[in-house]
Amino acid sequence: MSETKVAIMTGTGQGIGAGCAREMAKAGYKVSLMSPSNRSVELAKELGGIGRQGSVLETADLQAMVDDTMQTYGRIDAIVSNMGHGGGVPEEIKTVGFDPDFNGPLLELSDDLWHESLDMYVLNVVKLARIVTPIYIKQGGGAFVNISSMNTVEPRAPYPMSMLRGALHSFAKLYGDRYARYNIRMNNLMPGFCENVNLSEFARSSIPAQRTATFEEIGQTCVFLASHEARYINGQSILSDGGMNRAVR
Repeated sequence: MSETKVAIMTGTGQGIGAGCAREMAKAGYKVSLMSPSNRSVELAKELGGIGRQGSVLETADLQAMVDDTMQTYGRIDAIVSNMGHGGGVPEEIKTVGFDPDFNGPLLELSDDLWHESLDMYVLNVVKLARIVTPIYIKQGGGAFVNISSMNTVEPRAPYPMSMLRGALHSFAKLYGDRYARYNIRMNNLMPGFCENVNLSEFARSSIPAQRTATFEEIGQTCVFLASHEARYINGQSILSDGGMNRAVR
């Protein structure tokens, strides 16, 4: 295998995505970054990689990102898909913390928002898998890491769209089953609340660690799941939430 490791990463303009990009670069990956803003372009310059503006909702943008990466580096070792809410998310979904009265929006959400969220959380990964899988098969393997959410395991009223990530997790399992024979893996990383979130005291007290995660901590878990050391982990969903979810699985 080539000594040069290459990671394509989406949603890296800020927050968890940018934190994962920094950690992947620290681990020796050449990074190819994309987000709707110019921030990924600037971060790629800082990290010595390549960057572009584009949307994960557009197949042409995903294809262009893969083409640029292959032309520049000649291989891809990891795909890290970080998916956030689209621009049409109602203001009430942005509320941080937990609603003890379970009054989060649900039936008030429009069909357009549900469809946009399905595209954002699930279908962008499917589209990237279609593009990259033939490359992985030809080169002898590769990894996908999907940045998901702890709210997939335990749906919570203020974050109804996270239920759609359950479909992503099912896709990752089916994909892992289908392509493990080619040394290709797909796993989901489920962060809890991170350092950019201004938690309510109720929410903070619900975390056994009594603090939020740093972007560095989430990024380091991402690096592990993308690495050769995680070569026997496939089709799995890994929590990194400070012990917040209570169920034993």
